[in-house]
This record gives sequence, C-alpha cells and structure tokens, in this order.
Amino acid sequence: MCPDVTLRASRRGLVPPFIAMDVLRAANEREAAGADVIHLEVGQPGTSAPQGVLEAACGALASERIGYTDALGIAPLRQAIAGHYQTQYGVAVDLAEVVVTTGSSAAFQLAFLAAFEAGHRVGLAVPGYPAYRNILTALDIEPVLIEVGVNAHYQPTPELLADAGRLDGLIIASPANPTGTMIGAGDLSRLAGYCDGHGIRLISDEIYHGITYESAAATARAFGQEAVIVNSLSKYYSMTGWRLGWMLVPPDLARSVECLAQNFYISPPALSQLAALPVFGCRPELDGHVARYRSNRDLLIRTLSAAGLTRFAPAEGAFYLYVDVSNLTRDSESFCRRLLAETGVAVTPGLDFDPIHGGDWVRFSFAGSTEDVTEAGRRLMEWLPGVS
Repeated sequence: MCPDVTLRASRRGLVPPFIAMDVLRAANEREAAGADVIHLEVGQPGTSAPQGVLEAACGALASERIGYTDALGIAPLRQAIAGHYQTQYGVAVDLAEVVVTTGSSAAFQLAFLAAFEAGHRVGLAVPGYPAYRNILTALDIEPVLIEVGVNAHYQPTPELLADAGRLDGLIIASPANPTGTMIGAGDLSRLAGYCDGHGIRLISDEIYHGITYESAAATARAFGQEAVIVNSLSKYYSMTGWRLGWMLVPPDLARSVECLAQNFYISPPALSQLAALPVFGCRPELDGHVARYRSNRDLLIRTLSAAGLTRFAPAEGAFYLYVDVSNLTRDSESFCRRLLAETGVAVTPGLDFDPIHGGDWVRFSFAGSTEDVTEAGRRLMEWLPGVS
C-alpha cells in the first residue's frame, strides 16, 4: 500500500493579498462585463512612457540584439543613474553602487535578502505600503509595525523607533504610499544618524521622488553610504509596465545583491534598459504630468470636502489621497466594494495599508486624467449622502 502522503503549500506563501490588486481585478471584471469603471485604485500614471523612451525602444528593436545583460544592468544606464544623483541632489555616486532591477519590487527582495537574516526585526510605518510587510513575512523576517499618525506627520521618528524595541532594519518612504507625506532633509538626517548609531540598516524607498508639490524630496544617500536606496522608473518616469527600477547599495552588500540578482532574475529586461537611456532628459514632459497630478489632488480635496470628508493625510507628494471615512463606516473593504458596485469608482481600502486602523480609511489615486477625477468626484458627491 502507498503511504498516506498529503502535499502542503509552503507557509511562506500564505501572506495577505495586495488588496489594491484584488480591487483592480474586480474592476477589470466589471469592465469585461460591459460596465464602466473609473480607476482610482492603483498607483499607475495615466500616461505612456515619455516620447524619447518610445523612440529609443523602436530604435533598439530595429538595431539591437535583445538578449541578456549584466545582472547589475547595462553600464550606460547605470552611468545615467549615477549622473542623475549628481545633477538632481548634488550627491556623487560611484558606478559600483548602482544596480538596475526588475522594478522596485525586485529591489526590495534583493535588499531584504542581502541585509537581513530570518528572525531579524525590521521596522516600518503603518499606514504604509503593504508589500513591505508581506515580503518580509514570506522571508521569515519579522515586520515591526510602527504606528504613525498626524502627530508624527505619518512618518517614523527616532523617538518612535526607540519605543519599538530592538530593530535590525528600518524601511522609510518619502513621499509615502498611501499618505503622500514627506520626510524633510533635517528629519531624514536625524533618522539616518539614529539608524547608523544603533546598528539599524536603513532602506529608503524613494520611488515617488519627482512627484512633489511644495518642496523637492531629499535622498537618504546624502546622509551616508550605509543606507540602501530604492527607486523606480514606474512613477515619475511613467514607465510602469516596463518593469525597471534601481538600487544604490552599500559596499558590504554589493556582491550579495549581484549574486542574488544573477540567480533570481539573470538580468533586468534588456529592451526596457535600452529604452530608458534618454529618460533623465525627459523632465519637461514628465513635470507636465506632475502639474496635472497637483490639479487632480486639489480638485479631489475640494470635492471630498464639499461631500463631508474633510480629514486627509497631507498629500505633499506621490499621487494619493488617504481619506478618513470613519464618519461613514469602520469597514473600508465593504465601503470600497459597494462604491465600485454602485458607482463604478474603484478605490482601495485602508486595510491594505494599515491592519490596525485601516478600516477607517480609503486611498484614492489621482494619477489618471483630470476628466476621470472630475467624473469620479461627481459620482461621489451623488453617492456619499446615501451611505450609512
């Protein structure tokens, strides 16, 4: 007789879903059934890649062999990234620090694996990007949730870190998803100094740099070489589906990151790398998108305020408005399902970003067209008075 053997799934895969993507799937299913949808649920620019990128892609397809590249990325793109730090921040970056990745998602996996052991404790703000804690959990690294709110400007502080117990790492994001809040240069310097003095590996998510409304964002790389910097071409650079990001890695992690990248991904997408070569020269076109985001943000704030939703996290950057709906519901998931079903407006429940208080909040993305934001606002004005 055969032994009674039961196959089991790995517990590492039993992480919570990325709810924004579940909402996107439901919205797409609604569209496929013939109903209309206004997409305010995902953080994706409503524009294509810059014209210079599209032209470079066409040229590469016509003249280049699209094959494997170095695991760290092609040298001309890495040089362009290093030059970007000198031009944009006045920070000198060595080519050896630059790693091109398959989106920022791959960069986080590489950073977590290279910097942390199973059982290490890594702090992160809540509300915050859910994939941080879910990737950490899958890797048997303990996410330490640091509750931040209006008093801390929705960002970690050295004082909050001191209350969190022993930490091996800290993830920060400025501008942040979902709140849009930023860490000023002085506060970022204090955080970097605290981490350096307490043996905490700092990982700085800077993927929304360039999308700021009152002041430019500071890079943690300006305050030392020990932090891991993660950025992406998906947000400001409007190249979401091209799946290209980058890291700046400190010398002690460089070889580990390279070996992990070789084995996990072989190389980032070659066509995307060749297409991206002119992207840092496309700022006038890209800054036009940011001007639209600002208009959309202001329009959405006016509309929601007129409808009775008046408490928001300060949207200083990125393209999200994080809105308190606790006067209407304490169940943001049901609220978002009903909103989609009854109005066709797709937004993301706060529980995606905050498992503690997220039932009181929802996130609106205003990265799409002004026409879509205007129409979504009109539908919300009609619908919200009937919510109870």
